[in-house]
Order: sequence, then structure tokens, then C-alpha cells
Amino acid sequence: MSENEFDIHVQELRRGTIVLACLRLLIEPGYGYGLLEHLQERGFDTDANTLYPLLRRLEKQGYLTSEWDTGQSRPRKFYRTSADGRRLAAVLTDDFTRLADAIAALPRED
Repeated sequence: MSENEFDIHVQELRRGTIVLACLRLLIEPGYGYGLLEHLQERGFDTDANTLYPLLRRLEKQGYLTSEWDTGQSRPRKFYRTSADGRRLAAVLTDDFTRLADAIAALPRED
């Protein structure tokens, strides 16, 4: 299997974790570019072409709220996790933890 094929599988695995990371990070209000930096600092390798559509989708689904800050020279849309988003983050965190524990218990060849 080529490295490119590995990258595709790694990308698929990470895709769902980005949703959870955004919901948890946006408990405190944040804007797109700042969130992108926070994600990358924490090891979530993503880009703007993935993040911005995700933020719009989560907002449309009611898991994020947003408001514009026009007090700066450049207006920014700030997102925040909604009450439903917090409940979803709790469910996803519990499930992720359960899955991570189950995977860690599987045999591993080093």
C-alpha cells in the first residue's frame, strides 16, 4: 500500500475528530482562522477548505451559534457551541473515549 493510500485512511479517521474538537474548543467564542490555528497547535491537521464548510454545517444543524464582530477593521464571524452542541460534544467524547479504549485493548504488532 502506498503512502498516499495511508494518507487517505488517516484523513478519514481524523475527519470526525475535527467535529468534536471544534465543538469543544468553541465553548469559548472563536472565529474561523483563530480556530484553525488552535486546531493545528493541538495536532488536528486541517485546512480552511475543510473547516469553514464544517462550521457553516454545524451552525445550520444548530450545534453552533454565531455573531459578527464589526468592531475591528476587518469584520469577523465568531462561533460558539450551542446547548445542543454541548450535548453532542458530550456524547461524542464519551463514544470516542470508549472507542479509543477498545482500540488500545486490541493486539498490536510493533
